[in-house]
Amino acid sequence: MSAVGPGTGDRAWGDAQSVLEPLGPEAELIADLTWVLFIGGGIIFLATMLLLAVAIRGGDGPRRILGSRRFILWAGVAFPVVVLSALLVGTLRVSAALDNRPMGAEPLKIEVIGRQFWWEVRYPGTLPSGGIVTANEIHIPVGREVELRVSAGDVYHSLWIPTLHGKIDMVPGRTNTLRLRAARPGVVRGQCTEFCGAQHALMAFYVVAETPDGYERWLERHRLPAAEPVDEFLATGRKVFAAAGCGGCHAVRGTEWDARIGPDLTHVGSRLSLAAGTLDNHRGTLGGWIAGVQDLKPGANMPSYNAVLDGRELRAVSAWLESLR
Repeated sequence: MSAVGPGTGDRAWGDAQSVLEPLGPEAELIADLTWVLFIGGGIIFLATMLLLAVAIRGGDGPRRILGSRRFILWAGVAFPVVVLSALLVGTLRVSAALDNRPMGAEPLKIEVIGRQFWWEVRYPGTLPSGGIVTANEIHIPVGREVELRVSAGDVYHSLWIPTLHGKIDMVPGRTNTLRLRAARPGVVRGQCTEFCGAQHALMAFYVVAETPDGYERWLERHRLPAAEPVDEFLATGRKVFAAAGCGGCHAVRGTEWDARIGPDLTHVGSRLSLAAGTLDNHRGTLGGWIAGVQDLKPGANMPSYNAVLDGRELRAVSAWLESLR
């Protein structure tokens, strides 16, 4: 099955966010347990409905059997105890297997910080000055163990990538770790699962699992500073960005802007989505987002610029940002 996601164009995606379509070994363990719970629960539900029908329409004989002390003890006490105990043991075994999976080479460490209402993603050691910083998108190489080091910059968040692993809490002042591995290339969706404020529902992200060579090419592109404007219209967009004070919140590596209040925009044009999975990423949505942030995502920590920039200025700054790839 394929689904369409932000920025895909003709690109095929797997199921965007499904625990039943695992992309890695950790998610496969969770999916197996999920199927056991679904199937077992379905069978028990059907059996319960059958007994209910017998109790209603089965006559005196079946009713006496269903109401007997022996049936109640076996079906109402012994059976639930045995089934629930087996499920508990199975769940604990899966949990232990996830915690104690053998690790190979040194894992790739990626830092993810939950913020209201977006995700900051850092790749330590990828630049002489520290590391590549991006937002709302995690790139990983297929077949390599990845350690996500997660924390929160403001309130409690929770990171969940159902096709790769279970949920993990993001706590201010504390770093938790989640180890995972993608078994094949694909693009999948993740979500915040801890209520974190007004726009919690619009706080998603994408994980791009690439071949090792593809991942290295992505790293090389993102090590580069922002490209210089190649024509007058893009240069105008850069000037609008400066005049509007956008650099007071956003960093653009290779320029004078290095603020860390909002997402790093060094290569924003290459991302799949805007506003943490809210919009497709292209010139039109960039302009719409800048003009009407508070209409599209009320409560986000960015003002709308529809009363500040005219149409030509919006088109110019959107074109410049789109060119940052």
